[in-house]
Amino acid sequence: MPDFMPNYMELPVGPKSPEVINVVIEIPQEGVNKYEYDKDLHVFRLDRNLYSPVHYPGDYGFIPSTLGDDGDPLDVLVLVDSPSFSGCVMEVRPIGLLEMMDQGLGDEKVLCVGMGNPRYKDVWNYSEIYPHMLKEITHFFAIYKDLEGKRVEVKGWRDAAFARNKVTEAQARWIEHQKNPEAKPVPKD
Repeated sequence: MPDFMPNYMELPVGPKSPEVINVVIEIPQEGVNKYEYDKDLHVFRLDRNLYSPVHYPGDYGFIPSTLGDDGDPLDVLVLVDSPSFSGCVMEVRPIGLLEMMDQGLGDEKVLCVGMGNPRYKDVWNYSEIYPHMLKEITHFFAIYKDLEGKRVEVKGWRDAAFARNKVTEAQARWIEHQKNPEAKPVPKD
């Protein structure tokens, strides 16, 4: 692999983590194409199209140098005014977390706002977001895999402190995995 191709999975979470973190966008807001980062080729690959007639309610991606309960980097949804692009790195603030189960494994979504977005500069917790917007996000994640025949269970929203703790746990899991890469992460119930 050429040296100039960054491994987005290994980008730093950021020096101010967990209050301010770096995220990598895979799917822009309003997207229906499910792009995923290919850690072996270091490219963004089209995995599939959404089966349902819905679109992502924000920029969707992952927190680098983390491992979630499902063994993948921790997922994020960033509230934005307009879509960014696959591969965009953003500095964001976690404001909450949507607890979910996907195929029986924890698959939480950390809700974030961009540090450079003046519309969200005073938003510190998910409860400060319009309730209807939260309903739209919850509804999207509750149904977006229905037509694929995959079971997703949305448990509900947790606050910013819970989200920051989840980021810290996922960073620690990543560090442990780097020490012993052959060991598979053990999913938590």
